Amino acid sequence: MTADARVRLVDYLAGELARIGARYVFGVGGANIEDLYDAVHHQPGLAGVVAKHEFSAATMADGYARATRRTGVVVATSGGGAMNLVPGLAEAHASRVPVLALVGQPPTGLDGRGAFQDSSGKGGSFDAARVFAPVSRFCARVTEPESFAGLLAEAIQATRTHPRGPAVLLLPKDVQQALVTVPRSTPVPPPVVRADPAALDEAVRLLDGARRVLLIAGEGVAASGARAELAELATALGAWVAVSPDAKDVFPNHDPRYVGVAGVMGHLGVQDRLRRADACLLVGTRLPLMARGGLDEALRTTPVVCVDPEPPFVPGIALRGDPRQTLATLNARLTPRPRPHPEPAGDPRPLAVPPPPGAGLSYAEALSEIASALPERAHVFVDAGNVGASAIHLLPAPRDGRFVVAVGMGGMGYTFGAGIGAALGTGRRTYVLAGDGAFFMHGMEVHTAVEYAAPVTFVILNNNAHAMCATREQLFQGGARAENVFRPSDIAAGAAAMFPDLDVSRAHRAGDLRLALLRGNGNAGPALVALDFDHREIPPFLPFLAAPDQEPDHTEESTDDRGPLHVG
Repeated sequence: MTADARVRLVDYLAGELARIGARYVFGVGGANIEDLYDAVHHQPGLAGVVAKHEFSAATMADGYARATRRTGVVVATSGGGAMNLVPGLAEAHASRVPVLALVGQPPTGLDGRGAFQDSSGKGGSFDAARVFAPVSRFCARVTEPESFAGLLAEAIQATRTHPRGPAVLLLPKDVQQALVTVPRSTPVPPPVVRADPAALDEAVRLLDGARRVLLIAGEGVAASGARAELAELATALGAWVAVSPDAKDVFPNHDPRYVGVAGVMGHLGVQDRLRRADACLLVGTRLPLMARGGLDEALRTTPVVCVDPEPPFVPGIALRGDPRQTLATLNARLTPRPRPHPEPAGDPRPLAVPPPPGAGLSYAEALSEIASALPERAHVFVDAGNVGASAIHLLPAPRDGRFVVAVGMGGMGYTFGAGIGAALGTGRRTYVLAGDGAFFMHGMEVHTAVEYAAPVTFVILNNNAHAMCATREQLFQGGARAENVFRPSDIAAGAAAMFPDLDVSRAHRAGDLRLALLRGNGNAGPALVALDFDHREIPPFLPFLAAPDQEPDHTEESTDDRGPLHVG
C-alpha cells in the first residue's frame, strides 16, 4: 500500500506485521478479532493459524520467536479469549521473549454500557489494560484510529528493546474497522545498550588476571545471536563452559570444555569447576534460583562478572548491555596471552538417582534413544515436571537446533504450542517432550499440528500421574496421595482414533521408540509416540535427591505386556 492512502486499520496492521518479518499470526478467532483475521487472510506472505486455546496460541508465538529471533504475533478476541492469553504472556515476560499480542475489544461506543465482554474499566467492568500491564513491556488501549501507527511502532520497539518481552495492544472492533491514512515512516532499529565503561574496565582486569574461569551461558546468548562470540571468548579465556537449564543449545554439548547444566537439574562437574575457578563469567543469564541451586556456597567466594541487559541475582560486576556487543568488546579488549587450556571435562557427571522401581523403560533409557534419533538441525521443546528434569539433565542438545525449556513460569503444556510455532517458523523437525499431565492440559494442539502439517514429533512420556507432585508428597509430606496418581490411559490409542492420518505409535521397548522416532523424522507432517513409565521413578532433581527418604511407596501397579501399537 502507498503512503497517504486510506485503508482499514487492520489492513495497515497486517502489512506492518509482514514488513517486520512475521510469517504467521497465531490465535483463536472471534467476533471482536475477525476483522484482523480477514486482513491477514488477504495479506501476501502472512498466514493465520487457528489454535485450540489462546494459551497455546501465545506459546506458538513464543516458540516462533525463540526459534526465528523475530517477534512472534498472537491475536485473541475479547472476554475469556483475552484472559486466556495471560499465562502465555507471563512466560514470555519472565523469559524475555519478544511477542506482540493484539487483543480484540467490544466497540468503543459500548464502553461502560453493559456490553458483552466489556473490559474497558467503565461502568463496573474490569480494565483489561490493567490486567495485561504487569505481563507486558508495553500495553495500550487504542481509542483513536489515527494514533494507532505510533502506538504500533512503540509496541514493536518494546518487544525488541532490552529487556525484551511482550507488548499488548487492545483493539476495539470499531477501531479495527476505521479508515486510516498510511503514514510515511522509516523503520527505527532498536537502541543498542552498551555496558558501563567503568564496569567494563573492572571486568577486563578481573578476567585478565584469572587463570581458571567458569563460564555459565544462558538463554540470552541464543536470543541475541551471540553463539560465535561466546565460543571465541571461551577459547580466549581457556574457560570451562556450563549452561543454564534453559540454554543447553548455546554451547556444543560434546565439546571437551563443556561441564554440563548448572542448577537444580544440573551436573556435579559444574560445582567442582566453580570451586576451582578464579572467576565466574555469566553470559545471557542472571543466574536465577533454578540455575544456581547447589552453587551458592562456591559463589560466595568466587568473583562474578555478568554480561546481560539486567543485573545478576548474585553479587558481581554487571555489564548491562546487549550480550553480543558486550562479548565482542570483551574479545577485543582482553590481553592476548597464552592461557592454560582447561583439562577436558569429559562427559558431564550425572546426578546419582535411585534405580527405577518397576519394569519397563527408565527415563535414562528413553532419552538415550531419543538422542540417537534426534536430527542435528532439530529443535527440542521440553515441558515441566519429571520429564523436564530428566531431559535437561540427560538429553544432549541437537548440534544446530534450539533446546527450549520454559523455566520462566514453568507452565505445564507450554511445549505443545511452542513446538508448533517453532516448526512452522523454521520448517525444521521439532521434538516436543511432555508428560501425560501436560498432554491433558494442552495436548489437543496436536490437532493444530495435523491441520497445518507442522513437522512436529510429540513424545508423550506417560507415567499416569502428576508425578513430580506425587514425588513431593512422598518425600516431604509423609506419603503419596491418590489425587495425583491417575487411572492408566492409552494416549496413543486415543490419538490414533481422533486423528486417522497422524503417525501414532505406542512404544514398550527402547527399540520400538527409536524406530517410531526415525519413521516420524521421515514424515512431512506430525507424528506422536507415547510410552509408559513408573510414576515412582525419581528424576535427577537436587531437591528430591537431598530428601531424607528417596524411596517412594511401591504400591501395586497395573501392567501392560502388549506389543507396540502403530497406527498411521
